[in-house]
Amino acid sequence: MLKKDLGLLLLILVVGAVVAFLNPRFLSGINLANTANLVGLFGLFSLGEGFVIITGGIDLSVGSIFALLGVIFINLLVAYGLPWPVAVLLIIMAGVILGLIHGLLVTRVRMQPFVVTLCGLLIYRGVARWYTDDGTAGFEFGQSFPTLERLTTGRSFAVEGGFVGIPNSFIAFVVVALIMGVVLHRSVFGRYLFAVGKNEEAARYSGIRTRAIVTAAYVISGGLAGISAIYLAMYTRSISPASHGNFYELYAIAAAVLGGCSLRGGEGSVLGIVLGAILLQVLQNLVNLLGIPSSLNFAVMGGVILVGVIADMQLVRYRAFKANERKRAGIVALGAATQGE
Repeated sequence: MLKKDLGLLLLILVVGAVVAFLNPRFLSGINLANTANLVGLFGLFSLGEGFVIITGGIDLSVGSIFALLGVIFINLLVAYGLPWPVAVLLIIMAGVILGLIHGLLVTRVRMQPFVVTLCGLLIYRGVARWYTDDGTAGFEFGQSFPTLERLTTGRSFAVEGGFVGIPNSFIAFVVVALIMGVVLHRSVFGRYLFAVGKNEEAARYSGIRTRAIVTAAYVISGGLAGISAIYLAMYTRSISPASHGNFYELYAIAAAVLGGCSLRGGEGSVLGIVLGAILLQVLQNLVNLLGIPSSLNFAVMGGVILVGVIADMQLVRYRAFKANERKRAGIVALGAATQGE
C-alpha cells in the first residue's frame, strides 16, 4: 500500500509541475490557498466514503445529505436563532443518525448498500426541496457569525503583505485525517474493518461482530458528512437544494478509489485518500487554469475513476499471478527434493 501512496504522491508532483510550467499562476499564494480550501472541503467527506468502501459498501447519498442538512443548518441559525454551537452539534448528530440508519438497513435488513444509499440520495434531496418549497436558503443581509466564519472559512498563520495563510478547512481536514489514520491503522476497529472488507463471512466466524463494524463505518461517513455540510454551507452562504452537493459523492468515491480503496473492499489507507483528494483538486485546478471548458470537469473525474478501477484490477491480477508463480515454484522445489530423497 505504501508503494501505491508513493506513486500517487509522485503523480501529484508531476501534474503540479506540468501545470505550473504551463501557467505559473498555479504556484501563486492565492491559488494554492484556494486549492487547499477545496481539498479540505472535499477531503473531509471523502474520508468517510473511504471507510465505507473498505467494508465493501458504498455511500451515494452524501451530496443529498449536504443539501438537506445545509438548509436545516441555515434555518436553525436564521429562523430559530439558535446559538451556532448548538446548531453545529445538532447537524453533526443528524449526520450520525442518517449514517446509523444506512448501516442498520445494510446489516439488519440485508439491503444492498447501493440501493440503500441511492434511495437516500433521492429521499434527502426531495425532502430538502420540500423543506424550502424549492427555494433557496441563505443568510440574511448583514447577518454574521464571526467565530463560526473564522473556523470554517477563515485562514490561519496569515501575514499581512506576505503569506496568505492556511485555510481552516484544510487544517480541520488534516486533523480529522490524523484521527481517522489512528482509527484505521492503529486500532482493533481498523483491523476488523479490513477483515470484514476482505471476507465478511470469515470475519464473522472468527468472532468479529461484523454488523457492528459495518454500521460503525456508515456512522463515521454520516458524521463526517454532517461536518462537511456545515463547512459547505458556510462556504457557499446560500443553498439551492435542487443543485447543492450534486455529484459530490463522485468526488468522494474518486478520491477513495484513487487513494487505493478497492471497490471490492478490504483495501485502502487514509494517506491514500488524502492524496486522492489532493490529486482531484489539482486536476480541477488544471482545468480552470488551462482554460479547459468547465463542462469537462465531470468527464475528467469519470476518466480518473475509470483509470483507478482499471489499475486496481490489473494490480489484483498481477498479485494473483505472482502468488501462483510462487506456489508453482514451491511445488517444483518440493518435487525435486522428493526425487532427491
